[in-house]
Amino acid sequence: MILAIDVGNTNIVIGCCEDKNIKFVERISTKPDNTVLEYAVSFKTVLELYGIDPKSIGGAIISSVVPSVTYTISEAVKKIVGVEAKVIGPGIKTGVNIVIDNPAQLGSDLVVDAAAGIAEYPLPLIIFDMGTATTASVIDKNGNYLGGMIIPGVNISLNALTAGTSQLPKINLVPPKKVIGRNTVDCMKSGILFGTAASLDGIVDRIEAELGEKATVVATGGLAGSIIPYCNRKIILDDELLLKGLIVIYNKNL
Repeated sequence: MILAIDVGNTNIVIGCCEDKNIKFVERISTKPDNTVLEYAVSFKTVLELYGIDPKSIGGAIISSVVPSVTYTISEAVKKIVGVEAKVIGPGIKTGVNIVIDNPAQLGSDLVVDAAAGIAEYPLPLIIFDMGTATTASVIDKNGNYLGGMIIPGVNISLNALTAGTSQLPKINLVPPKKVIGRNTVDCMKSGILFGTAASLDGIVDRIEAELGEKATVVATGGLAGSIIPYCNRKIILDDELLLKGLIVIYNKNL
């Protein structure tokens, strides 16, 4: 069994995979000040919730966009599992041909998304990863990672809206009954949910126009499930995409 961990700015995604079967996907908060022991306790608790014995885990892999906690996470994994985790970075084979201006600038999470997308879905491919930021990754019909977009995330947009105005309240992402809001809260919910969904639809249109062909569109990330149901375009929701990509890359580096 393989332990796979993706460290994001807001959340850490953790899961286990056995023979291509993902046992679970969970999220815990990213806390830069946590110690090795504190992360180890969190990971051990998640494993216990799913009845998984740490001794049954024979390997681990980590991707991280928070360099300050990568070593801490790696040591926490070693403490509870007893193996040295592979870390996405220089020297790791990914199978992704990155053709952007500076491939070293591409976040490890986007590399992992692309590795999973290429293995799982027809090309060309557009991948939305909706976390702290919303990213769009574009992979052409030959499997080349062409580039993409970085967009303010849903919560960043909401926080900026409420922080920059004196009368707008903080809201949750429970959808309003109608697109046309009849009160302040419903207007805000409509704007963030339907506005973001419409933005993704429009981005797909523009990317396909630039590619000159239709693309498969996949979305992942903690906030994707709140937005994708309101898109008009067909967008596949795949909450396990990052973990699938980590397993793909782990197997390439055996």
